[in-house]
Amino acid sequence: MTTLDAATLRGLMQSGNGPRVIDVRTPGEFETAHIPGSYNVPLDLLREHRDELRAHLDEQVVLACRSGQRAAQAEQALTAAGLPNVRVLAGGITAWQAAGAPVTTGRPRWELERQVRLVAGTVVLVSVLAGTVFPPAVWVAAAIGAGLTFAALSNTCALGMLLARLPCNRGPRTDLEGVLAALAWPPRTEVHRSRPGPAAG
Repeated sequence: MTTLDAATLRGLMQSGNGPRVIDVRTPGEFETAHIPGSYNVPLDLLREHRDELRAHLDEQVVLACRSGQRAAQAEQALTAAGLPNVRVLAGGITAWQAAGAPVTTGRPRWELERQVRLVAGTVVLVSVLAGTVFPPAVWVAAAIGAGLTFAALSNTCALGMLLARLPCNRGPRTDLEGVLAALAWPPRTEVHRSRPGPAAG
C-alpha cells in the first residue's frame, strides 16, 4: 500500500494538478467534514461496483477515510480491479485536519468508528448486567468480543457495515448513478463554508 501524507497532498492540490481524492466514508460522515473538491464514494458501493468505477477514474487517485483503515480496504479493491497508482491518505481526514488543512463542513455527525464503539460497548454492558439474573446472557458479550477480535484480525467490521446503512449515516443519497455522474465532471463549487481545523462533533 502506497500512502501520501497530508502536507504533500495539500501541496499537490494547491498546485492545480493534484490527484482525484475519493472519500470512502459514509455520506453522513462526508457531509460533516471533507476535503474540498473530494468525491464521496462509500466503501460498500466502491467494493460492489469497483469495475464500473475503474472506468471513470484516472490513474492519479488518493483514497481517504477517517483514519486510513477503510481507505486501505478500498485501495485493495481498486488495485484488484486494475487501477494503478492508487494511494491512501496517511492518517485520513483526522491527519488532514490536524495539519490545519481546509475542510468543508456541514451538519455534525458521529464518525462510524465512534458509533461502533458505542453500540458494542452498550451491548456488552447490558448483557453482563442481564447475566446477573439470567446467566446465559453473558454469551452475548462473548459474541461481541469474538466479533471485535475477528474484525481486528481481518481488518473488516460487520457491525460498522451494518451501521453504515442506517438512515442517519446515509446523508444525501449516494448511489452508483450519482457517483458516476459526479466523477464525469470537475468538482462542483462547495456550498458549505470551508475552514481549517477539526469539525465540531
